[in-house]
Amino acid sequence: MSGIKVVFWKELADYLGSRKFLILFAIILISAISIVYILSQNIGKYSSEISKDYIFINLFTLSLGALPSFIFFVSFFGPLIGIIFGFDAINSERSKGTMSTVLSQPIYRDALINGKFLAGLATISIMLICIILIILGLELGILGIVPNLEEIWRIIIFFIASVIYIGFWMSMGILFSIIFRQTTTSALVSVMMWIFFAFFVLMISSVIADQVVPLNQNSTLEIIVKNENIKNMIMHISPVVLFQEIIIALLNPSARAFGITALIKGNNLLPTPLPLSQSLLVIWPQFVGLLALMLICFAASYIIFMRQEIRST
Repeated sequence: MSGIKVVFWKELADYLGSRKFLILFAIILISAISIVYILSQNIGKYSSEISKDYIFINLFTLSLGALPSFIFFVSFFGPLIGIIFGFDAINSERSKGTMSTVLSQPIYRDALINGKFLAGLATISIMLICIILIILGLELGILGIVPNLEEIWRIIIFFIASVIYIGFWMSMGILFSIIFRQTTTSALVSVMMWIFFAFFVLMISSVIADQVVPLNQNSTLEIIVKNENIKNMIMHISPVVLFQEIIIALLNPSARAFGITALIKGNNLLPTPLPLSQSLLVIWPQFVGLLALMLICFAASYIIFMRQEIRST
């Protein structure tokens, strides 16, 4: 346990003091503050779209013309943050020749990889906490409205989901940093996987669904639903889709379902906000799936790293 603490504090100090952390933090913070500030100044235009009981969390989801929402930045930049923190976690130690030196100390292999992973999660958490608190302070100062207890809980759960989401990409980066000895290779493969999950999974799911259950002008509702169910089943292998559904349900309390199910239910139900407990029932499969993906990725990294031969250089 002492070995994990040593690696954790050392890696945490390296992350927080690194240029890549400071640059990423500045970019996301400036972007987030700009988005929330502009939306706060133009909130009157969205009075029909915003629930008076959820003004704070609604500002996270609104977009103004070409200006995207805050959750878009988290969804888009989150994978890049995770990849940047993970793609050179192990192979950079090898290329510098410090891996064998570190492991020659009274530090076990599992302490090294566990410490790096936990330090990465802590860094991500610190970054998100700072950004969310600054945004909340900005909203409070501009709007002069205090968030209610349910909004606070929704933001806390959104924070936890964001840490898990970015943690998945970091654990994937760590996995590729173990498999590939060159940092450029692990970075490229990590980015390729992000592009695949973010864009190509959506295309592939549509192609497969149309092949299994073809649609035409005479397709019945039952056939359309089957087609959409196949598409959604394939899309849910993507952490991007899982995270987007989580934040939609958390930050938009009126969300009751996703995909074609949402359209069918939406025609029969009034768009009244759901309490937090009901929103959690909607997203718990996505939440568990996202957490499982992160843990599976890290478990694979752990097993491969523990079995690898490390030679002194």
